[in-house]
Amino acid sequence: MEEPLVSIIVPVYNGERTIERCLRSIQNQSYRNIEIIVIDDGSMDHTGKVIEKYAAKDERFKHIRKVNSGVSDSRNRGMQEAKGAFLQFVDGDDWLAKQATEEFVKTAVTYGCDMVISDYYRVRGRRFFTKGHIEGGKVITRMKYAEYMMKAPANFYFGVLWNKFFKADIIKKFGLSCSPELDWCEDFRFNLEYLQYVGKVGVVTKPLYYYVKTKGSLVDTQITFQQTIRTKRILFDYYKDLYKSIDLYNENRMRIQMFYLSFAHDKIKKIKSA
Repeated sequence: MEEPLVSIIVPVYNGERTIERCLRSIQNQSYRNIEIIVIDDGSMDHTGKVIEKYAAKDERFKHIRKVNSGVSDSRNRGMQEAKGAFLQFVDGDDWLAKQATEEFVKTAVTYGCDMVISDYYRVRGRRFFTKGHIEGGKVITRMKYAEYMMKAPANFYFGVLWNKFFKADIIKKFGLSCSPELDWCEDFRFNLEYLQYVGKVGVVTKPLYYYVKTKGSLVDTQITFQQTIRTKRILFDYYKDLYKSIDLYNENRMRIQMFYLSFAHDKIKKIKSA
């Protein structure tokens, strides 16, 4: 059986200090049939030179330069360029475990999954904290996944793109994209839309991704309370639509409404502690 091509999409802006570590981890993946689409979002440092170094030596790398327009537009451009059967996302200041793509492919192909999710490491200096939310079992239904998510909707585990593995044909068929209108949590909106078309979800209960929490990042320091409320309202419509689509909304209305409180509290706490 021919190994499916995986498109790994890396948006980056002014990442000269971390992008080499990120790209090296992708280049060294145990799974070799990959294309690496690196979108340089108008960087003003030496990020482009680092990307060019990898692109010159490894034909799997594709360097796309564009005017700065934000991470959502960068990811959308990457998805437009992708030729793989599966899509994987990596942020420029993070990196992958060596077996990450191989584990994703193996789970998706073996069990016929439309999405795969994994645990991850949260990196703080030299310390690594394992983060996960679903225990046991290689495969769960979309309904079971939604039940897990209902318990902790504000959890990074469910919200981000980078600990997940997506089927390209679902994204293309339904015209899914990241939303430039959101200042943060644009990835959560994408996930909520994508989940409406998912059958089985694969679960990898070991960390495959190293997420670096950047102190003083844009999300932590410049998102206002008003922006938080606006984003929350937009996201809740998608959140509610997902549960309606799998007939879980009416019987869990109060629990689902808790999305407002848990999501707002989580974000406001981050703003105050920045």
